[in-house]
Amino acid sequence: MPDREKDIATRAREMPPFIVMDILEKAKEMEARGENIIHLEIGEPDFDTPEPVKEAARRALAAGDTHYTHSLGKPELREEIARYYRRKYGVSISPDQVVVTSGTSPAMLLVCGVLLEPGDEVILPDPHYACYPNFIRYTGGRPVMVPVWEEDGFKYRPEEIRARLTTRTRAIMVNSPANPTGTVFTADELRALAQLEPCIIADEIYHGLVYEGREHTILEFTDRAFVINGFSKLYAMTGWRLGYVIAPPEFVRPLQKLQQNLFICAGSFVQAAAITALRECDEHVAHMVATYDERRRYLLNRLKAMGLATRVEPTGAFYALANVKKYTNDSYSFAFEILEKARVAVTPGIDFGRNCEGYLRLSYANSLENIKEGLDRLEDFLAGRR
Repeated sequence: MPDREKDIATRAREMPPFIVMDILEKAKEMEARGENIIHLEIGEPDFDTPEPVKEAARRALAAGDTHYTHSLGKPELREEIARYYRRKYGVSISPDQVVVTSGTSPAMLLVCGVLLEPGDEVILPDPHYACYPNFIRYTGGRPVMVPVWEEDGFKYRPEEIRARLTTRTRAIMVNSPANPTGTVFTADELRALAQLEPCIIADEIYHGLVYEGREHTILEFTDRAFVINGFSKLYAMTGWRLGYVIAPPEFVRPLQKLQQNLFICAGSFVQAAAITALRECDEHVAHMVATYDERRRYLLNRLKAMGLATRVEPTGAFYALANVKKYTNDSYSFAFEILEKARVAVTPGIDFGRNCEGYLRLSYANSLENIKEGLDRLEDFLAGRR
């Protein structure tokens, strides 16, 4: 057969895989052969979507709410998002600043699309969410990595950012609470970032999943920011694919034009369900958060006992990093070895950047029973490695 690889666009040919999905798919193959796998790799709530949300979707479907909406999103949902940010954070935004998207990944693509010319730069922490650099490169930009360190709780040192700023720097990315580290930035830390010259892209998808103190939106400290948020994590709505961007007013029309051309609009009945999530699901969220926190405390205590805990405890999202540098400097191979020999799926740190090599990401978005079993298997595996 002729070699057709040269016909594949460079952007697709050179894009790295999302390794956590490689792990998940290998684990699914093993399960199909009858093996029992404990899943600590995937960042997805194990809770069902709250019943009021599902009921709202059923009502919308029964009423025929299955057509295109306004490209920015339903006005009622945008108004509810603005009310939510005012109620929770005390910030005033206009519903006209909200662009509703089919998940936060399209939201990130739209933001990069309106911000970046070829060669423009975006500051990223290393480690970072694995897909950030790929969105930036896909739209012609260049990710600029700033190492963040375990002893700092994997938070930026502002002087390290300043040393990397150039005339091409368009934005600084901040993810709080963070994937993969569970880091939550304080008000002072966000204020310091907001005082730097570039605008901020703030991924706030894990807001609400905080177990000590409270989270802050970047909009408390600057209006020169793009906020990306959604319903997947807090409301256990990953499969519903609904997110949004809160943008400076001058960027809304450009975002809208990209949305119209690339995605048209988000799903209509899904938007109706999201209104109910914001209005009626506080008790459901509180239950999920309390459950996550119980799992988090158990996981951190076990990691300490196993000598794998990081120096600063994670207080947000549903992840913890395990420091396995004494066992390996190849987290990719190590994660697959753990999967094959211990039947525990974990994510290798290298998925999140070079500065996360020597770590594994463990998700506690699983039952306490499964977390206990998974850590028992991992402990046995590591004992054999010694």
